[in-house]
Formats: sequence, C-alpha cells, structure tokens
Amino acid sequence: MNQNVHRLIFQTVCVCCLLSASCAARSTGEAPVPDESAPSGAPVDEQFGVDEASGDSAAVNRSAPTVGGTDSHTQPTGAETHAPENVVPVPSSQPVAPEGGTYTACGEPPPGSSCVEAGYFVRGSDSTDFVCEQSGQPRDEHQAAWPEQRIWVDTVYMDRTEVTNEAYGQCVAAGICEEDGPAYRDFDAPTQPITGTSWYNAVAYCRAMGRHLPTEAEWEKAARGPDGELNPWGDAPASCENAIIQNDEGRACGVNKRGSHPENGRVWEVASRPAWRYDLHDMVGNAGEWVLDWWSRDYAECGDSCSEANPRGPCGGDETCPQHRLRVVRGSSWYWPTQCATGTHRRRHVPSNDPMHHFGFRCAASVEEAAAIARGDYPMAAHLAN
Repeated sequence: MNQNVHRLIFQTVCVCCLLSASCAARSTGEAPVPDESAPSGAPVDEQFGVDEASGDSAAVNRSAPTVGGTDSHTQPTGAETHAPENVVPVPSSQPVAPEGGTYTACGEPPPGSSCVEAGYFVRGSDSTDFVCEQSGQPRDEHQAAWPEQRIWVDTVYMDRTEVTNEAYGQCVAAGICEEDGPAYRDFDAPTQPITGTSWYNAVAYCRAMGRHLPTEAEWEKAARGPDGELNPWGDAPASCENAIIQNDEGRACGVNKRGSHPENGRVWEVASRPAWRYDLHDMVGNAGEWVLDWWSRDYAECGDSCSEANPRGPCGGDETCPQHRLRVVRGSSWYWPTQCATGTHRRRHVPSNDPMHHFGFRCAASVEEAAAIARGDYPMAAHLAN
C-alpha cells in the first residue's frame, strides 16, 4: 500500500476508538474524566476575602449564586449541572468593624442633621504644605495633626450648620442654657453662628438637644470623608468661593464688621457657602468649632486614646484630665487665611474661653441619641426643629 492508504486506515481506526469510549461511558453512566489542567469556577483573583491588614472587606464569598430560589449546591439527584459563566462574587459594602466599633447603616437623621456612615477614614496628615501660624499655638503647630492614620468611627449624625444665635437664645429663654455668646458688635444676627461661648456651655447645649459635642475624630471624618481629602470639597485649597476665610480683600472675604476695628471682619450667616461633603455647611471657615477632646501636642503623643476605634482623646474626654488643661478647636474661621483653613487644622484653647475667642460649635448625635430624639425624649430638640 502507499502511504496515503496507510494514513486513511489509521485515522479511521482512531475515530472508531473514540466513539467506542464515548458509548461505553454513556452505557455505564460514568462521566469522562476532566482535564485537571483546566480551570474550575471563578479564578482566584475574583474571590473576595478579608484584607488582614485593614479588615475592610467582607468575609470570603466562595459560594455559587442562587438561581430561581434554589441553592446550586443542592441540585436534585440526576440533575444536569453546569458551572455558571462570567459570574463574579460581589463583595459586601458593609465594612467590618474592629474591636470597640460597631457598624450601623444610616437611618433617618434627626432634624437638621446629616448621616456620616460608620467606617474607617484617614485622619491627620504628615504634610507640611499648610503651615498655620497662630498666637498661642505651639511653634511646630503644623505637626499637630501628625501622624496620618486610619481610624474607625461609628455612624454619627452631624448638624448641618453651626448652632445659631437664635437657636442658642431659645435654649436660654427656656431656662435650660446659660447666657453666653458674642462680645463684639455685628456678631449677634439671629442666623449667624453663636460665637464666644465656653466649651462647657457648648457641651450643655448639645446635651439639652439630646446630642453631644462631636469628638475630634467624628468632626474630622465629617469634614474630610473616608479617604482623607484635605477639605470638605476635595483637595483644593480653601478660597472665598467655598469658605468664609481671610483672602486678599481682607478678613471674612473682605466684609468689615460695624463699629471699631472694622478690618477684623465678622462671621457670616450660616450656610452662606454651599453644602459640601455629607451636605454640611461651614466645616471649614466662618466660626472655629469646639470639639470634645482634650488637646495633645499631636496624635502620637496622645497614643492609644487617639488611635483606638471611636477615639475620644486623652482621658476619654472626661471633665478633668491630669496634665491637660486645653480643649481642641477645629475648622479655622473667618479671621484666618487659606493656610489655616483645612480639614486637618487643630487649634487649642482653655475650655472656659477666658480670654475670650469667637469660637462656635455644632452638635452630633449617636445612633442611640438619634433614636431617643425620634421618640420625643428631647422636646427642646423638636421645638428648635420647627
């Protein structure tokens, strides 16, 4: 025979062998053995697991999807099964809380508040790009926000604006709050933020409203968001388009106050600039804001009290704290320039506010406090919301 005939016979025999093997497999009910080198299911990089370094992601999801209400792992006997094609497990959007933290989804916020959902955020800064020189501050003040660190904060409801003269005045009129407030002319309009209060009176007002004075961490997350952007509107420096600060035209974006020393400027009415992150106004500029924490020179000096979940600063922010006599002020103000107007800037002052500075404040509500407000446990809060 010639070579062509030999090749034809060989190919015919091979085809017959393959057909015989297939028939034998069907007659015995055995499936052909798969090629072990072939991939099975989703590739490894499509499986989502916990990032051990951060704890951010959801638990590992290796289960096949449920189709038509039936778990694909429990198909009826004899059913033909196929691996789903192009199915990528979807990670949960719920962050994993560390020890001491709790994840709660945002609910209905109390009147006048916005929700800042639980999770990690980047607090502090290692940068020296914005050096703010203020009297009474340490010489290396630009390092006060050091070091940059990921911090967990539970869900909190932050007031959308600073507390106004009108709101504080109603609390005084109700016999709940002590008289306090601005000492200068042109700072007392009803919708201007109340300024000049002591830290103690700021705490008392927030408690009367069923809320609390925000911790420094709560405040900074609300200002900077989870990714540690410089300001409420992003990383762009502050200007008079987005905040009430000092610019080339003068303090308070060039608006003089009435009376003596008009060049000192004044606070503007709350919400004079757009709402930024979390629908909050004036987190940077207008009035500097008291927060709960005792002052530490920086977060490193503060130690675990500033790095654990839901940090409250030295001594947990208690009324007294050995070797600490100053409280923290955040957000800068109408009086200071761009270098001070950042979401990282920290200032210090005595809680009695003596000598007096025109600091303001806003309140925050925990999940539990928000529930109590919704139940009507704090009628003063409902009154001011109307």
